[in-house]
Amino acid sequence: MGIRYNWQKDEILAIYNTPFLELVYQAATVHRQFHNPKQIQVCKLISIKTGGCPEDCGYCAQSSRYKTEVKPEALLEKETVLNIAKKAKETGVSRVCMGAAWREVRDNSQFEQVLEMVKDVTSMGLEVCCTLGMLTANQAQSLEDAGLYAYNHNLDTSEEYYSTVITTRTYGDRLNTIENVRTTNVTVCSGGILGLGESIEDRVGMLYTLSNLQPHPESVPINILSQVEGTPLANQPAVPIWEVVRMIATARIIMPTSDVRLSAGRAKLSQVEQALCFMAGANSIFSSDDNKMLTVTTPCPDYDADRQMLNLLGLEMRPPFEKQGKTPAGQVTGYR
Repeated sequence: MGIRYNWQKDEILAIYNTPFLELVYQAATVHRQFHNPKQIQVCKLISIKTGGCPEDCGYCAQSSRYKTEVKPEALLEKETVLNIAKKAKETGVSRVCMGAAWREVRDNSQFEQVLEMVKDVTSMGLEVCCTLGMLTANQAQSLEDAGLYAYNHNLDTSEEYYSTVITTRTYGDRLNTIENVRTTNVTVCSGGILGLGESIEDRVGMLYTLSNLQPHPESVPINILSQVEGTPLANQPAVPIWEVVRMIATARIIMPTSDVRLSAGRAKLSQVEQALCFMAGANSIFSSDDNKMLTVTTPCPDYDADRQMLNLLGLEMRPPFEKQGKTPAGQVTGYR
């Protein structure tokens, strides 16, 4: 199977609606063509600046517009971040993602502190990803110069449904940030959230946009909504596992080289359900030392539980820098 950048919505919908077992089989076949099926990348997400975000994302516990149990906190000290990253590396984590509840990156002392964090965590031999909101091409270049491996900026949902969930930033703003990252050698991480009240057509629409980016995002996180009390989407129903697996399998088939990341909401899934996701092509998870993924509103399995699960399934933790043809030194390599 080749790599395509001209997928049509009706084609993607037909894949999504393929009979379930056949869909999983097709996705598993594609997965084995482009990835080592024995490996799962384990990532750690650190909230380096929590709460107080001015945006109105309807799902987010960190928005200053909603009363949730998440309280605003100052930017973490660099040593705190380094200690968390060091512990993560010792458990086999190969990617550390640092998230700040900002609308956009500003050229100030806080951004300089983040650049120093990126440099020092990268020097530990870890892939470093940041999610800091919107950024300019110059800011993306500064992050690359600091050693950043990936930048996360999710589309969340389809362009048509987007304004139902968020009004303080446009879909075009999100695509523009991805374009700014693409002016550098930093890899792109972009996906979405299931359970926002979107239709199947909206899920297909999001995948359509991602799959028509050239190149595809190197990482595509599939998140399951964590219903947070105090947010507009607090009462959304749970997403059935069958729909989660269909989304993962469809993403795997149409973006065969991308890492498909089973991200927020994984704590809701049993080991058997997670195994189905891995069969369908997910090859990355987020793990934790404190049973939370970003804030207390998003539970996350811990390192010990995940190691036990991976051992049970006969899976290995993928070392850093084994994908996307990039090494810490910036040398170009092939897939190993």
